[in-house]
Amino acid sequence: MGYVNDCLTAIAVPSISHFPEIEFHPLVPIPPLPQCEVCVIVPVRNEAEVLERTLTALAYQIDLDGYPIHSQRYEVILLANNCSDASVAIAKRFAQQHPELVLHIVEQTLPASQAYIGWVRKRLMDEAHFRLMGLGRKRGVIASTDGDTCVAPTWIAATLHEVHTGADAVGGRIMTDRCDRAALDPYARACHLREVGYRFLIAELEDYLDPDPFDTMPRHFQHYGASFAVTADMYERAGGLPPVRTSEDVALYRALLRVNARFRHSPRVRVTTSARQVGRAQNGLAHQLKEWATMGVEQQPFLVEPAGAIVARLQARHELRRLHKRALDGYQPTASEIALPANRLGIDRDWLMDRLAQPASFGALLEQIEQQQVEEGLWQQRWPLVNIKQAINDLRLLLEPLRSSVNNASHFNNTLPLVNNALPSVTTASPLMTTASV
Repeated sequence: MGYVNDCLTAIAVPSISHFPEIEFHPLVPIPPLPQCEVCVIVPVRNEAEVLERTLTALAYQIDLDGYPIHSQRYEVILLANNCSDASVAIAKRFAQQHPELVLHIVEQTLPASQAYIGWVRKRLMDEAHFRLMGLGRKRGVIASTDGDTCVAPTWIAATLHEVHTGADAVGGRIMTDRCDRAALDPYARACHLREVGYRFLIAELEDYLDPDPFDTMPRHFQHYGASFAVTADMYERAGGLPPVRTSEDVALYRALLRVNARFRHSPRVRVTTSARQVGRAQNGLAHQLKEWATMGVEQQPFLVEPAGAIVARLQARHELRRLHKRALDGYQPTASEIALPANRLGIDRDWLMDRLAQPASFGALLEQIEQQQVEEGLWQQRWPLVNIKQAINDLRLLLEPLRSSVNNASHFNNTLPLVNNALPSVTTASPLMTTASV
């Protein structure tokens, strides 16, 4: 799970509008049942300690009214790769004990070139896509989780609810196991909880400054493999899961944004995952927790992007969203219109004007801007990282007047102008927002 940083490799993956025309070899020889609406995929490697709980959670799914979901409406494909424990035996025994659950167990020993989470999840999601499209279910749901994760009883129903109300893809709220969290190194636990709070505050600020009509509050910030769902047709339109070794979930999220997918960060969709410090994926949550524990030993601060940088990005993004929409209708933005967002983002105005004139999706434009910011370097100079405690405090201070403005103007149809009036315009770093606390 790509938990803290969106990997740069995901940015570099080119957009693909269709699957490569290669021969597909199914993992599961048995065709799906005609009633199947959801194909759940579970990558597994040495999960003997927790796998039975994972499968039990999937076996007893209920709808939003509390009634059992008919087991034929969904299937589970479990790919056990390179296991050296009893994972496969546990899965097979569970299947025998729960014949009502449509559970397909695939065991493979992969070569080193393929034995990583990115390839395994891609193989599973491609399989789910193949099966759903074979049924003619373009809006059928590919639902990803992990072998160390317990989905909520309404996980499938809540995901279907979001899809039926217009979402093309859904990121579920991923919580860590309470007992695992309590056993963490104290500094790692504090970093984890602060990081969650920091990202929730950013998600709220985003809703004020650059609202997405398909992803309104309440919402969260996670789009990771432990709870990631996408319709079969949108998965195909995005080119499938990009071929990256790690943070494959973030790479898929970005690929979906490139094709204008309606992505929902739904608090209705919930799972609980382990908070172990010895994981199966490079750069996943376990890796991050271990890194935080090491930082605690070495007395290193947890540094993040400051609140001012986040405000500047969101304000510029909102302005660019408006200009991009008008440009698609044939309007040519003026240099003066582009100057402000270019200045806020620390990039060359003429470069931005040229990119706006090209027929790219808004998600693709944002990725190009991120790359340009790295190349020009002004953004990093303007916004040095700060201690996460300082960033959280500044975000709270910024959000307080925004919440008041919206609450006091609840009878207005459009509160965004009031929000912008409550928040000072940010073009350069302020002393308050770049001071790191010790």
